[in-house]
Amino acid sequence: MRQEPTESGTADVTDAGDVATDLRPEPEAPASGTRPPKRRRLSPWVEYPLLAAVALVLAFLIKTFLVQAFLIPSGSMQNTLQEDDRVLVDKLTPWFGSEPDRGEVVVFRDPADWLAGHELKPPSTTQKVLGFVGLMPAAGEQHLIKRVIGVAGDTVECQGTGPVKLNGKPLDEPYVYEGNTPCSNDAGGQFRITVPAGHLWVMGDHRQHSQDSRYHQNDGRGGMVPLTDVVGRAIVVAWPVPNWSTLPVPDTFEAQD
Repeated sequence: MRQEPTESGTADVTDAGDVATDLRPEPEAPASGTRPPKRRRLSPWVEYPLLAAVALVLAFLIKTFLVQAFLIPSGSMQNTLQEDDRVLVDKLTPWFGSEPDRGEVVVFRDPADWLAGHELKPPSTTQKVLGFVGLMPAAGEQHLIKRVIGVAGDTVECQGTGPVKLNGKPLDEPYVYEGNTPCSNDAGGQFRITVPAGHLWVMGDHRQHSQDSRYHQNDGRGGMVPLTDVVGRAIVVAWPVPNWSTLPVPDTFEAQD
């Protein structure tokens, strides 16, 4: 600090390198014991219904666009899938133009009353609840699950007890239920078909216990499943925990490409 003369005497002046002092008064500290104001919360009568609505919307979006759980109602896919298993079905990839491929396990809507005359289990309370929120199909919806054997343009044939031939090449099918033959030596089990565009030929892994494409060749569609009826591809067994497994495409179908 230095002093400089003025008309009435001298005054202190701060040099360029000095730090100026802030002479403004400091804000007063809040009185002891006071608290910041609370944010207003919604009434429980408003908050709980709102949370429930959000949960339902999220469940609907997940079920519609991502994945959905399905209950396996029968043993037609043993031993790959057991009765009462829950599988998760990928519903997202079809939105990007992907179509089911050979060897995939797919869930599809009943294409032509395949389930007519079959006694269906009544849904459990859990299934009703999950169906209500959209995490499982609603009670009464008719779906089937099978393995894709042929896609558009493929020729599939069975003679005698097999093996199944795809485009003239025999399939190696270790997933076929133990004690079953790849082809069934009966009227429906003997065939040679070519899959038309926009359709699939499907068969169950429990060959002698599966009412699949083979036994619906007189349904007006030749036993074919339209792509428009396919819900999605089963990708994993999610429940019960001891049965947890993924569902990859068997090597025999990769060799067909």
